[in-house]
Amino acid sequence: MSDETKQEELGATFVNEPKAEAPKKEKTILGDFEMQRKLGQGGMGEVYLARQISLDRAVAIKLLSKEMAKKKGFVERFEREAKSMGKFIHPNAVQVFAYGVLNNQHYLAIEFIDGQSMQNWMNQLGKLPIGDAIHILLRCADALRVAHSEHNVVHRDIKPDNILVTKKGIVKVADFGLAKAVGAGDDEDMSLTQSGTGLGTPLYMAPEQARDAKNVDFRTDIYALGITLYYFVTGKLPFGGDTVVKLIMAKETGKYDNARKHNREVPEKLDMIIDKMIQRDKQHRYATCDDLIRDLDALGLEHSALSFIGGDATSARRTVASGGGGQAKANMTGVMKSSADIALEATEKLAAKDTAVWYVKHTNQKGTTVITKMQAAQIQQMVKAELLDLRATAKRGEKGEFLPLAQYAEFQDFMKKRIAKQSAQSRGVNMKEMYAKIEKEQKRRKIFRWIREKVEGALGGVGFILYLAVIAAVLYGIYLAFPIARTYLENKMGYPSPTKAPVDPGTGPNELAPKSP
Repeated sequence: MSDETKQEELGATFVNEPKAEAPKKEKTILGDFEMQRKLGQGGMGEVYLARQISLDRAVAIKLLSKEMAKKKGFVERFEREAKSMGKFIHPNAVQVFAYGVLNNQHYLAIEFIDGQSMQNWMNQLGKLPIGDAIHILLRCADALRVAHSEHNVVHRDIKPDNILVTKKGIVKVADFGLAKAVGAGDDEDMSLTQSGTGLGTPLYMAPEQARDAKNVDFRTDIYALGITLYYFVTGKLPFGGDTVVKLIMAKETGKYDNARKHNREVPEKLDMIIDKMIQRDKQHRYATCDDLIRDLDALGLEHSALSFIGGDATSARRTVASGGGGQAKANMTGVMKSSADIALEATEKLAAKDTAVWYVKHTNQKGTTVITKMQAAQIQQMVKAELLDLRATAKRGEKGEFLPLAQYAEFQDFMKKRIAKQSAQSRGVNMKEMYAKIEKEQKRRKIFRWIREKVEGALGGVGFILYLAVIAAVLYGIYLAFPIARTYLENKMGYPSPTKAPVDPGTGPNELAPKSP
């Protein structure tokens, strides 16, 4: 029994003497952070809610466990990646604020998320509406896109537990603790894998990561995203097993029920996208998050805000660029369109006052290159009506050289809008071709899978009988071939075949034939 416990019990025996108040615990200060309460504990250490004193804001503090702190390679990598991820700023990723060591205690200060993980939400909801699932996936994919393309980092542990949602409905990818720079030295990865901290989560892990934790690239994260999306829309996981080994073996076979089998609300195109994301061979998956974002966006099914978030969730809408092309998100389209229209109207007003003669070189409907005299307002109307080809050039007045229309301020905005429209139409055609190709590949895989399953099922039931039948057929073939082979050899070597003495029909086989007189 401790001295404190003894004092409490002793004080309780004196009725007339008031019990002394318990001493207040001193606040733990870790550099610029005041520790408040413990939030959780994992394989790498503990997580606390803290207040950053200098900025008076809530943060989460990850304390590296003493066991991990003894491993020099792990600490060096932990520090290196903390500094690397500190430069990674994205609205849909948990931000790293600081890293330090105080009294031999390694700590990491990260953004505190006032909300809960998607795993907690899934435990409550069972599955998500299609629009919500795509909403979350698009934001995760965009955060990973930046991590992949700008920082050359693979997350390696994407799962619902590491996807957080704030009370306002903002999606945040968390825990880049297993993140790895592609092409970096892998000696430390071996010790991490052996200790169980570098492996990731088997349920969402790509087959190549399970085979060798060093053999990962950007497509490894896309696979985990695909498993997550499947789980969101069906409430089930595509692969299972009683043990980790059976689970990994199931993934190696690549056999699973399509998402539509568990949820008929899943569109066929989304089902095909999921199928492409979780292909066993990474060569058949999406190569980049840009491609994935493009295909998910093209479905047009995303909810602008998460439907399961109560209250005002308008801040959940995307307000950042995606796909690496600087395209605006769907919820900003109206605002950007209004701004563009205002700019075009202003340009049209200026062009209406321009009485100068322009010479426009363009291709007419007959395919002939001609030069036409126009005024600025007429050229604008021709571009809007798509009567001028995109390669048209012009010059103001007779002097000077012909330049592309986009190089003139009077026509620049009109040409941009025209080019954007044509690009969108081209993407639409490409999407149709892509979906047709995916459908063809999927049908081919289904046919091959059906044939393989039938053959395996037949062999599994009568395999032993067929095996015996084959052996019997071989032996019987040898039996039939032996006399033929013997006759062939005798004739080849010149030996006459033995002939039997003629037998008199009137005598038995054992009786001598009568002598001739």
